[in-house]
Formats: sequence, structure tokens, C-alpha cells
Amino acid sequence: MNRFIEVFLCLCALIVALPLFMLAAFATFLTLGQPVLFRQIRAGKGGSVFYLVKLRTMSDARDASGNLLPDDRRVSTAGIWLRRMRLDEFPQLLSIIRGDMALVGPRPLKPETVAQFGQDGLRRGSVRPGLTGWAQVSGNTTLSNEEKLRLDLWYIAHRSAALDFQILFETVGVALFGEHRNASRLEAASSWRDLDNGIENNRVSA
Repeated sequence: MNRFIEVFLCLCALIVALPLFMLAAFATFLTLGQPVLFRQIRAGKGGSVFYLVKLRTMSDARDASGNLLPDDRRVSTAGIWLRRMRLDEFPQLLSIIRGDMALVGPRPLKPETVAQFGQDGLRRGSVRPGLTGWAQVSGNTTLSNEEKLRLDLWYIAHRSAALDFQILFETVGVALFGEHRNASRLEAASSWRDLDNGIENNRVSA
């Protein structure tokens, strides 16, 4: 997507959605207290790192041994809806304007998680991480990490402005109607990856 269009859309979203974000921040404060924002280091393009900022949706509740409880037991009621409507991601619009992120791309992961992907992690990091992406509109939380990786790599190989706008449009649908696993996209991504791996292996052996 053209950088000018990307920044313009982010500025428009900041203006339009600011009142909703203020309400969301207030709901976070009422249910979880302070801090309202969550910050964590994530991997950016080319292995660079940046701070991902979002509204906090989980408590720090721990078990008797002092270990954090599973995510599904720490998410607040407000947090469930914030995640569903993607309002917790609102602060990332500023990361897009700064150039750390893109509107569309693979979701930013922890550096150590990307490192575990090996060569695929390097390919995944060849583009800026996105606010939303192909995996997020194809099942997201219903997908395994391996399935998300396949979809991310397929997106990088096929990305275009038209595909980016399709993903943005579908993101609105996911926020309104929920996540749905897209089996045909998973099959296409898996078939493409097998073919791509075969071509790469032939190059190495040639």
C-alpha cells in the first residue's frame, strides 16, 4: 500500500475513533485499574525492534506458585469486547505513522518467537508488521502458529494494494461478525509453500 495513503487512513482513523478509544480506555481503567496501556518489545522489519502499545485487556492474576494464570482466565469482560472490536489496537496507529508498523502485514511477534521460525522468520520479517493481516482475517485465534506462518508467507509473496484493501475491508467484518477459519485459504497457502520449498530446494541442489 502506498505510504501516503497508509498515513492518511491512519490520521482519519485517529480522528474518527478517538471518542471510542477514550471510552475503551475508561472501561479498561474501571475493570483492570492502572496501567491502562500494555507495552512489549516486538520484532519489526529486518529484525529491528520496537515497543508495541495497546490497551491492557488482561489482569496479572497468578496462581499459588506465583505463575501467571492462562490468558483465558486473565482476560477481563471489557477486554473480550475490546479485542473483538480491535479497539485495544488503537495506539498502534501511531506506530504506523512512525513507520514501525504497516496497516496490513504479518502481526508483530516477540523477537524470540520470530527467531524460532528460522529462515521463514527472516522472510516474514522482510516487510513491516501490520495492524491486521491475512492470517487475522482467515481465522486468527482459531489457527495454529504454523498455519498463521503459512498465511503470512503467502501474503508476503502475493501482496498488493488490492489485497491490502481487501484485508482492511474483511477486518471490519471480523470485528462485527467474529472470526471464522478459512479452510480454502489455508489449503492455498500450504500448497504454495510446498511448491515454493520445492523450487528453493532445486536451486540449492543445482
